Amino acid sequence: MSNSGTPVRPSPAKKRAALTAGISISALLLTGCVQSQREENTGTEGEGAVDTTFVFAASADPKSLDPAFASDGESFRVSRQIFEGLVGVEPGTADPAPLLAESWETAEDGLSTTFALKEGVTFHDGTDFNAEAVCFNFDRWYNWTGVQQAETVSYYYGSLFRGFADSPEEAVYESCEANGDSEVTINLAKPFAGFVPALSLPAFAMQSPTALEEFSADEIGGSEESPTLSEYALGNPVGTGPFKFDSWEVGQQLELSIYEDYWGDKGQITNTIFRIIDDPQARRQALEAGTIDGYDLVAPADTASLADAGYNIVPRDPFTILYLGMNHAVPELADPLVRQAIAHAIDKQALVDQTLPEGTEVATQFIPDVVDGFNEEVTTYDFDPERAKELLAEAGYPDGFEVQFNYPTNVSRPYMPTPEQVFTNLTAQLGEVGITVTPAPAAWSPDYLNQVQGTPDHGLHLLGWTGDYNDTDNFIGVFFGQEKLEFGFNNPELFAALTEARGMTDREEQTAAYEEINEQIAEFNPAIPLAHPAPSLAFAPRVTSYPASPVNDEVFTDIELSE
Repeated sequence: MSNSGTPVRPSPAKKRAALTAGISISALLLTGCVQSQREENTGTEGEGAVDTTFVFAASADPKSLDPAFASDGESFRVSRQIFEGLVGVEPGTADPAPLLAESWETAEDGLSTTFALKEGVTFHDGTDFNAEAVCFNFDRWYNWTGVQQAETVSYYYGSLFRGFADSPEEAVYESCEANGDSEVTINLAKPFAGFVPALSLPAFAMQSPTALEEFSADEIGGSEESPTLSEYALGNPVGTGPFKFDSWEVGQQLELSIYEDYWGDKGQITNTIFRIIDDPQARRQALEAGTIDGYDLVAPADTASLADAGYNIVPRDPFTILYLGMNHAVPELADPLVRQAIAHAIDKQALVDQTLPEGTEVATQFIPDVVDGFNEEVTTYDFDPERAKELLAEAGYPDGFEVQFNYPTNVSRPYMPTPEQVFTNLTAQLGEVGITVTPAPAAWSPDYLNQVQGTPDHGLHLLGWTGDYNDTDNFIGVFFGQEKLEFGFNNPELFAALTEARGMTDREEQTAAYEEINEQIAEFNPAIPLAHPAPSLAFAPRVTSYPASPVNDEVFTDIELSE
């Protein structure tokens, strides 16, 4: 998307120096600057004072400060500090828990849920959080039109709620009723068993109606392939969370400070700085230089040496999937024999051993084994280069063929800490069976996701997913529940099966249905599940506790610091 290189709003009076990724001298020069910031933000004075500025290295800029128009982890990491939803996540799990809603009750037919709202909560601009604000947000999403509906813009709402006000026959959402200030009822047009846990997504966080209107949050320009963000999404986000937005210098850093009227526990941290460092080695150097307190997506080769040096390594339980996408709009990839050949050409265990973190599991399907519907007997395509060559010959490509291979640069993802290494590994494996790739690298933000998800101009490609909550639809429903430019296929039978399963309220019936669907997906082989990586974070010794979450639901008020 069109994040420019200039600040969106003026920085605070004391501008912070930026860390240039990959240049270790820059990291050292910043030490004094960061130290001065921290001296201004200590919780007490004298010996034993706790430094209350927390500096975290992000692997990329957020794509959007409006979480409703975001789908990437770096946007959501920031959003979780600024915003809150009706539903949160039980710490350390993927299960839903009360947040701005203290409780809820769903009707037997699954078509309405009534939420009892927390009272005395305000948005950062002083606007009251109440039932009317909830309805404002739900109706906002439902009434998007044009480019606002594009997959590159409102990815989650489109994937989970399926339709908008101009297509009510497809829509899951129907209406919202404010029952006084502290109770609200959401009515659905169709059953959606994952409705409540889905609300834990930052994309469905509550945002200030006042700010959304004042800063024209829905004025999305550009095209589906290259959308441009609103004034709100570029520098005026307003939520109810523990931290409020201060400034964003694109490509350098983003700053937040504690919201003094926050309704909950504010913890130790008063100021948070997200420093943008896209290179894993540069993030490690910054940690070692003392210019950051921690970072995510530690390169697999660095975990042991950092731990030996006294840094705190915090692993996450794997709740991810890395896959090799195949765009069926490409004639060769539309052939099921070719897709089977590609699957047989890949040695997943070698890929895991050589490029992914310790603890990563080889994937047989698009959900981890802890998610309902995991099929122990699913069809697999074992590593067999000779079988791959036979299938290519049967498909009419005895000498192989050439195909574009898209992969991201300047980013690390939880499911893929080092994309270039994964690309190189897979390229070599495909070459062994005669498939030659044309490399098509692109910077993650803003180019890669827009190209792969918003245009037909791609071939093989690397993407993945960190589960947002423990629901099967959040994985395979999001991937394969409807036509997508990413995959370029139309499979009405699969779409119908997934639509039916997501509406089932009987857990056993739904689990059995998803087991069958996972077999259906395996036989169709629209893309290749590669691995369930187990990402790690690294922290300075002063970070004594970090709330690692399998779904990245990590709020910095829960961090514990020793100095």
